[in-house]
Amino acid sequence: MVEAFAAPVRLVAVPRESATDESELVRRSGEGEREAFEELVRRYADRLHAGVVHFVGDSEEAREVTQETFLRAWRGIAAFRGDSRFFTWLYRIAINEAKRRGERRGRWKEAFSFDEESAPEAPDWSEAPETRFEQADLRRVLDEAIGELPLDYRIALVLRDVEGLSTAEAASAMGLGEAALKSRLHRARLAVRSSLESYFEEDRNPGE
Repeated sequence: MVEAFAAPVRLVAVPRESATDESELVRRSGEGEREAFEELVRRYADRLHAGVVHFVGDSEEAREVTQETFLRAWRGIAAFRGDSRFFTWLYRIAINEAKRRGERRGRWKEAFSFDEESAPEAPDWSEAPETRFEQADLRRVLDEAIGELPLDYRIALVLRDVEGLSTAEAASAMGLGEAALKSRLHRARLAVRSSLESYFEEDRNPGE
């Protein structure tokens, strides 16, 4: 049955609405119904791949991580108890797979630290106007800034500010307590703000 998902995941957008409830699909998948799991793959492959691209910085590697994530999910779905949303559980598997690959290749940056007492207030990038983030140049600078973060901080930022998961969901996906997730997110936002300061300064003072 596992081999049925060995072919590359096809990233095809599907409507969010479906006559079949997610919990029903998860239940049927847990009982070994391949068709139910394939529907879950169709629902979430695009979104998971997009998030993983931010983790690993490469679309093809993200596709491999996404594929492996669904394979592992299929093998383990019978043990999924619904303590979190199914997609949050998928993210947890994807994060572990991305970390495993990165550690094996020895390429992840070391974590950085800030002085808690002197650290300025970090901006919440998820609250920024959409029109600014639609600008190609800002998206490029932002993607580069996120890519410079150590992996654990990058994941925290992507889950909260790009994917829009709640603090509880992001913490669950990363296997952290909420306080630890908030701490990493705060530091990640500070680092990204520092990287973007020059961009915003030029934006405020065009032509200077």
